[in-house]
Amino acid sequence: MTRQKVLAALAAAALAPLAACSTPGAAESPAPSASPTASASAGAAEADFARLEEDFDARLGVYALDTGSGEVVEYRADDRFAYCSTFKVPLFGAVLEQTTPEDLDRVITYTEDDLVNWTPITEQHVDTGMSLRDLGDAALRYSDNTAANLLLEEVGGPDAMEAALREIGDDVISVDRIEPDLSEGVPGDERDTSTPRAMATTLEAFTLGDVLPEEESDMIVEMMRGNTTGDDLIRAGVPDDWEVGDKTGSGGYGTRNDIAVLWPPEGDPIVLAVMSSRDQEDAEHDDALIAQAAEVVVDTLA
Repeated sequence: MTRQKVLAALAAAALAPLAACSTPGAAESPAPSASPTASASAGAAEADFARLEEDFDARLGVYALDTGSGEVVEYRADDRFAYCSTFKVPLFGAVLEQTTPEDLDRVITYTEDDLVNWTPITEQHVDTGMSLRDLGDAALRYSDNTAANLLLEEVGGPDAMEAALREIGDDVISVDRIEPDLSEGVPGDERDTSTPRAMATTLEAFTLGDVLPEEESDMIVEMMRGNTTGDDLIRAGVPDDWEVGDKTGSGGYGTRNDIAVLWPPEGDPIVLAVMSSRDQEDAEHDDALIAQAAEVVVDTLA
């Protein structure tokens, strides 16, 4: 797919068919590149997703696209959810757009004062700093929050990242704060939110599209394939012989998300975003909700 096709598809949000009932406050999300068509089993999938919401006492959003057939599975696909750490994929994509391969070896220095919560990799390298490439790896494979903040500073901050994503056609995401504040997830607060449709479409653009040179898209894909935080989410809901590259996120109000590219043994990749939240600020999230939603998607597209 060419960059022009990516941009055209991202701008075609209104043409995407809805398999679920619209919900108040739903955002318009960019449509994926592959002429989406509702799955023939969309009604059954919608009922399954509604049952999961009831079983887990949570709000659920799902968007999946079979990039070969264009078949779509969706549920509350245009509702806003706090994206939490899933934003680290488009963040590193924006970094790659603005840098040369040589720039990726440039070392970024930082101090103890820059460390925030959950910094398993950056806390080990305060004395030496880390290259942009290694910061991307820390953010995508280990969900290192300090690495994300350093990358966000590299692109010019939240406003600059949002502008970069607008350039590739994502008119939905709202990028407002840094880690850890961006993961608050307060219901009704549109800061640091996106929709399942928009997250999946932007993920597709950076991993399977031509927004980046192939070697840079492949870099993101390999980092996502090596993710260390997602074993109990989408990966747990797909067959063992499928390959998965994913990025998880979690936050307040029981927010739990996972975005992924799935490679079945036969057929084309499937792009999937599953997002969820609860009403109580101190609510726990449940990884099984994400896994079971992924299982519904796989069963529907099979």
